[in-house]
Amino acid sequence: MKPVNQKAWFLILPVLMCVAFSAIVPLMTVVNYSVQDIISPERRVYVGTEWFAAVMRDEDLHAALWRQLVFSFSVLMAEIPLGVALALSMPAQGWRASLTLVVIALSLLIPWNVVGTIWQIFGRADIGLLGYTLQALGVEYNYTGNATDAWLTVLIMDVWHWTPLVALLAYAGLRSIPDAYYQAARIDGASKFAVFRFIQLPKMRGVLVIAVLLRFMDSFMIYTEPFVLTGGGPGNATTFLSQYLTQKAVGQFDLGPAAAFSLIYFLIILLLCFVLYNWMQQVGNAVKETEHG
Repeated sequence: MKPVNQKAWFLILPVLMCVAFSAIVPLMTVVNYSVQDIISPERRVYVGTEWFAAVMRDEDLHAALWRQLVFSFSVLMAEIPLGVALALSMPAQGWRASLTLVVIALSLLIPWNVVGTIWQIFGRADIGLLGYTLQALGVEYNYTGNATDAWLTVLIMDVWHWTPLVALLAYAGLRSIPDAYYQAARIDGASKFAVFRFIQLPKMRGVLVIAVLLRFMDSFMIYTEPFVLTGGGPGNATTFLSQYLTQKAVGQFDLGPAAAFSLIYFLIILLLCFVLYNWMQQVGNAVKETEHG
């Protein structure tokens, strides 16, 4: 039996060191802060789980969590179907395919704070194309004063910014399907919907799982775009969990409660991603059983 070369572990040692420095050490610092009342840099009092209990009783946190859940699942319901539809409509090969990929990926190159600034100007009634057009059509639109308008603007902004990512992932999944499947479908006289239902969608399942998890985690941690666009307002209409955490830690300098909340925030993301992943795996397995049955 050929001996296993263990020297390859040395190649990933720099990666492990970077992860330890950028993730593990800060996480341990947050855990340390979450069980202490930091009166001053020199004075700290151990309080155990007091901050966790206080955070769980915080009604503002409950409201921010509800807004965050509604926003994240709305993002998934909009971006996943749009991304798949966009990928299906893209050219399969040639210079048109290359050009389409570049054009679609343009919004992904824009920094998050610039995206918020673009939509901040875009939605203004005096100089923005969207705001001016809606006002001209008689639609009362004011994302700075109306909570519904603000929430929908943030949602549409996120869909515009990140749907291309889903489209690129779905497009990669489509291009990996062997042509033999399409030839067999043509021989059987399958319709376009049947091809999508029984060939394309099952073969894209892997990349769609990645797309769902990436978009859910990113949308659940959204901060910069709504902060630049609305500042979390009007009122608390677009104050999501990340901005609420920042207000706790930086605005009010409540480092103990903020640390406890950040750990709960982290666990919520892990739990929901775990549930989503397992649900999509079960759906995929059920589809496979139906096909073989």
